[in-house]
Amino acid sequence: LNAAPRPPPRQQIRFLPTPAAGGGAVELVPTRVPVLADHPLVRGPRFKRLKIGAGHRLDVKASGVFVLGVGHGNKLLTDLYNCHLTKVYTVGGLFGKATEDFSDTGKLVEKTTFDHITREKLERILAVIQGTNQKALLMYSNIDMKTQEAYELAVKGLIRPMEKSPPIITAVRCLQFAPPEFQLEIHCLHETQQYLRKIIHEIGLELKSSAVCTQVRRTRDGVFTLDDALPRTQWDLQSIRDAIQNCQLKVKTELEKTL
Repeated sequence: LNAAPRPPPRQQIRFLPTPAAGGGAVELVPTRVPVLADHPLVRGPRFKRLKIGAGHRLDVKASGVFVLGVGHGNKLLTDLYNCHLTKVYTVGGLFGKATEDFSDTGKLVEKTTFDHITREKLERILAVIQGTNQKALLMYSNIDMKTQEAYELAVKGLIRPMEKSPPIITAVRCLQFAPPEFQLEIHCLHETQQYLRKIIHEIGLELKSSAVCTQVRRTRDGVFTLDDALPRTQWDLQSIRDAIQNCQLKVKTELEKTL
């Protein structure tokens, strides 16, 4: 930032003594000159401290959208956090084994068979999980479902807990099923990546088998998607500035709609 081009210094009017034409008396002539207080040698570096805040974190075994706030963006991060927006994950699973930490790299606990598992059985379990969590969502939203307010919020998709709650899955579906591997899309609130790995483990148990998590990838965090994310090759000032400008409108719109 300090190496970026600076704006031109401010200009001020000074009356400078100037010899009159023909060698006459010295006259005071109004002249536009730069303000010395804006000179780099006077002001020093423009930025000495820049505050950067982290949004919903990702653990070391997860990947995907990770939102950061820069400067004033830290306040917007807090406002977005208070909106309790849904996050979307792509979660991979592997039937046939169980580990201590529910991931495929953990210490192996047991191996099981999985030949009896079908996509229909898996989707039946997912429907039960979603139904159970929908009841929890309504309970923690503190809204009377028989009111006009509840109807209007449901139409806008704004029914969500407005205070801290246990992890809630608002939607889940199977993206791929190729035993022993499968992949789910999970929409959730107030979760951790370890909680999602445990969900994969519990799905395996419900199917009279076992399962471990092979991948946790966040594809959406509130209004931010993978299309907004910057890969490591674009971690430069211009790309970051463009990303901030491109996201300003959607952040403002979401805050006005929710808060």
